[in-house]
Amino acid sequence: MAIDPIHVVGGGLAGSEAAWQIASRGVPVVLHEMRPQQTTAAHKTDGLAELVCSNSFRSDAAETNAVGLLHEEMRRLGSLVMRAADSNQVPAGGALAVDRVEFSAAVTAALERHPLVTISRGEVAGLPPDDWDSVIVATGPLTSAALADAIRGISGEDSLAFFDAIAPIVHRESIDMSVAWFQSRYDKTGPGGSGNDYINCPLDRAQYDAFVDALLAAEKTSFHDWEATTPYFDGCLPIEIMAERGRETLRHGPLKPFGLTNEHNPQEKAYAVVQLRQDNRLGTLFNMVGFQTKLKHGEQARIFRAIPGLEKAEFARLGGLHRNTFLNSPRLLDGTLRLRAMPRLRFAGQITGCEGYVESAAIGLLAGRFAAAERLGEQPAMPPVTTAHGALLNHITGGHVPSIDQGPPSFQPMNVNFGLFPPLAATLPKDPAVKRLRGAEKTLARKRMITARALDDLGRWLGHPAREAAE
Repeated sequence: MAIDPIHVVGGGLAGSEAAWQIASRGVPVVLHEMRPQQTTAAHKTDGLAELVCSNSFRSDAAETNAVGLLHEEMRRLGSLVMRAADSNQVPAGGALAVDRVEFSAAVTAALERHPLVTISRGEVAGLPPDDWDSVIVATGPLTSAALADAIRGISGEDSLAFFDAIAPIVHRESIDMSVAWFQSRYDKTGPGGSGNDYINCPLDRAQYDAFVDALLAAEKTSFHDWEATTPYFDGCLPIEIMAERGRETLRHGPLKPFGLTNEHNPQEKAYAVVQLRQDNRLGTLFNMVGFQTKLKHGEQARIFRAIPGLEKAEFARLGGLHRNTFLNSPRLLDGTLRLRAMPRLRFAGQITGCEGYVESAAIGLLAGRFAAAERLGEQPAMPPVTTAHGALLNHITGGHVPSIDQGPPSFQPMNVNFGLFPPLAATLPKDPAVKRLRGAEKTLARKRMITARALDDLGRWLGHPAREAAE
């Protein structure tokens, strides 16, 4: 008996992962992507899973970092996004960063080759047709106006929004390496890395002060009236907004000098350091870490070329700003990401209110598994809240909210973090060895216990021990 296809709208990270999970379970899927027929303000290609901001998937430390744990869970769940990321990594210290072009090409090729995946190019304007009885909407933060209006119409509630920004990318050959040097902070090695994965540009106190003054005085992109009250997401603040929050904010954020030694002048400690991270496998492009911005392009070139080592910088891309849209998911979605007002629609990715590449793909992974189970007549299996997937899903769908009728007063996008996980005391007996520890050692021990619990529970959810899933 033929199985009707599930439709996935949006070929970004979440949509691509959702389609892969559906097809991997023997269910046909139609993946709808409007590019290249319809473009967006941020995308540059027609490739699936295009990375429009950073090329970093952030920390890959599964034992001590929540996003690293999410990476590992996704690998054990058969994630296409993680498979493509691991195969196309570039050096980035303790982070997992990728060649963005090859990463997108790998995801696109895998989906194009799968016999149960059909890729349909063209915009799904407004609500999907009535005869599409199972749809995953993974249109991301740049959902087309027609579809966003349709969602508002059936949900009875306006979407929320925030601004997200893009960092500049510099041609490696234009960086002055007689001033800059290669080093990862604290010489940390990571996936594909050597401990010398970042280009570092040092600033002394006077140069740092001049840089901050220039940021504060520079011309910024102007907003439309309707954008004036849209907030920023704190995890991706424009650099000039960080500067407005205090003169020392940047040197304790993206420009922190700690764990770095200038090989050209080892005795002199930099007051601040600008880092650039490899952006492609060839090592010809580097992006400016933490330099997402809404400065006008001419101002960016002028100010950033005042940074030591970047005086002759040539930019492959300057920074930019775009408006992201997301749902009030705790009010609008059920526990399996279905729209309460129209259950044939399921949502995934950043539009649900998660933030970050990996988080978006993880929610796409869950949405795909939920939709495939329903199509096969099975009850969707919910991930344990002790796992990174379960904790993130719980945040999005409002498991922490006492009354779903009221919903949270200010639901905001969230990266995965250990604050979303149930406390250890709620599920594990107190460990005397941990009790004797103090300070940072105790914090690391508890993180390791949280991640060990998560992977054990993930293994049980999958029906086999965690150690077997890793093999």
